[in-house]
Amino acid sequence: MAKEKVVDAARRVAGPVIEELGYELVDVKFVTEAGRWHLMFFIDKEGGVGLNDCEKVSREVDTLIEVEDFIPGHYVLEVSSPGLDRPLFSPRDYVRSEGRLAKVKTREAVDGQKVFLGRIDAPDDTGFGIITADGKAYRIEYAQVVDAHLEVEF
Repeated sequence: MAKEKVVDAARRVAGPVIEELGYELVDVKFVTEAGRWHLMFFIDKEGGVGLNDCEKVSREVDTLIEVEDFIPGHYVLEVSSPGLDRPLFSPRDYVRSEGRLAKVKTREAVDGQKVFLGRIDAPDDTGFGIITADGKAYRIEYAQVVDAHLEVEF
């Protein structure tokens, strides 16, 4: 089965249960590491995710995946937090991260550039603003975003 099909099936099967448990399913990846397949779920919740949260979700997801049996062969199941440099996917992610420092890459240049480092500002249903350290403000539509993630601040 293709990687994309495994990821889609994992989202479809596990996503609703993860949300019922009170977590947000941030991302799912199916990758090879050191010659072994890894199915990775990244979860989050208000206040952050701890080891007990990951174990709880792992037990539930493991049972579901075994019952649905959509992954051929052996794999390692991993459940973790998206980390401090959390990726941003949905408008909801941008709303939650308003005011935080983010790095955003776009498909096409916006005002002459494709990479932005700044604070997320005024996200809505179609896009968001980003204000750079020099005070310049840009408007970016979600459809233009290739990659976006929070930056770790110390």
